[in-house]
Amino acid sequence: MSDTINPPDDDGKKDGPNNPFDPKRLRISGGGQQGPTAQKILTTVQVRKPNRQEWVRVHPGTDMRLDTLLLEMRDDRLTYLVAPDIAPAIPGEAVAKSLYTTVTRQGAILLWPVRLPDEQGRLDEWNAAAHEAALKAETKWTRVAANMGAGVYDVYEALDQIGEPEWPELPLERLLEMAFKDRYVDNLDHPVIRRLMGEF
Repeated sequence: MSDTINPPDDDGKKDGPNNPFDPKRLRISGGGQQGPTAQKILTTVQVRKPNRQEWVRVHPGTDMRLDTLLLEMRDDRLTYLVAPDIAPAIPGEAVAKSLYTTVTRQGAILLWPVRLPDEQGRLDEWNAAAHEAALKAETKWTRVAANMGAGVYDVYEALDQIGEPEWPELPLERLLEMAFKDRYVDNLDHPVIRRLMGEF
């Protein structure tokens, strides 16, 4: 007697417990999500000002803001964090700026650099407006756009303020480490210092 295959039932489906689409095999209890949930892991922190189309919030905590020295290398468009005791070796290059911990509406984390007043207390209107915008963004979703004709930033407040930002549960120290990685200048042998001194 030859082996026979059980024919499908009337609706063309496999019958019995061997049917992979049997609802009894697929149903979950309670109707809720089962198994582990995913948690977003922060992997990138950018150092830049928000672009003109980004709505942002600034972290209100003073422990999440840093007044420090930054060096912008125009050729490679990279920003370096400079240890204060290194700055005298590169006069005029390291600039005092505030780094504001910032989040975009899409959840990207930025360190927003804004120039601080010089030793005489002078600050141009661009950066004065940027500081004002950052302070406003502590409580409101804010957008900053350059107004070249007026020589200042225009600051906009979102009409829809629904939804508070989600901040990473990381200290500023960790954000700085992620943002600058190998772009922390803390000794005179750093390749950037050597470039500025003419050692190629």
